[in-house]
Amino acid sequence: MNAASWLNSEAFTVFGQHIKWSDMIGNIIGLIALALGWRRSIWTWPAQLLSGVILLVAFASAHLSGSAGKQLVVIVVALWGWWSWNCGRQQAQDGSIAVRFATWRERGVLIGGAALGTLAVGGLFTAFPSLSWDPWPDAYIFVGTVVAMYAQARGMVEFWFAWLLVDLVGVPLNFANGFAFSGFVYIIYGALVLWGMRDWWLRTRTPALEGATA
Repeated sequence: MNAASWLNSEAFTVFGQHIKWSDMIGNIIGLIALALGWRRSIWTWPAQLLSGVILLVAFASAHLSGSAGKQLVVIVVALWGWWSWNCGRQQAQDGSIAVRFATWRERGVLIGGAALGTLAVGGLFTAFPSLSWDPWPDAYIFVGTVVAMYAQARGMVEFWFAWLLVDLVGVPLNFANGFAFSGFVYIIYGALVLWGMRDWWLRTRTPALEGATA
């Protein structure tokens, strides 16, 4: 059995739900990445990258081209975020990324980009049903994830709000479609998002400790 086949094999069954290794491992690493983002550690990006690669291999080998394509986009954004924090960031005194609130113009760009992106991706998924099992919620989650990762790369506190909005749809959607482990992980995401949001928010109130903006 090769790595791709193993990732797509069943790890265990709980409450009648079949949990795949890829679903479990990819999401656990995703949780670690979010926790590292909370700590403003640059290691959040390689963790997100690894999570994306695992899910990409799993989806591609299962011939789920739409899901695999989405992971490719996530991988590209993770690489860009890693580069951004390495080359363009301003550090706080503790060596972590300095954070800030977005300007009103940046917020408008994030909201407008999310709306237009969801319309575009949702339209694509609707036109080609094989790309998604639930076009509009799937498009919302996908675009919201990209927006959140972009805002994180820019050191914006709004990144947490974007993740929270993704969670509000992701939790019921995953449970409704049989992805119990993903749904459970999204609940943990929600708790981490609230704690992370509080930490980053407080950091913006101590600019002397944070240094220049990201």
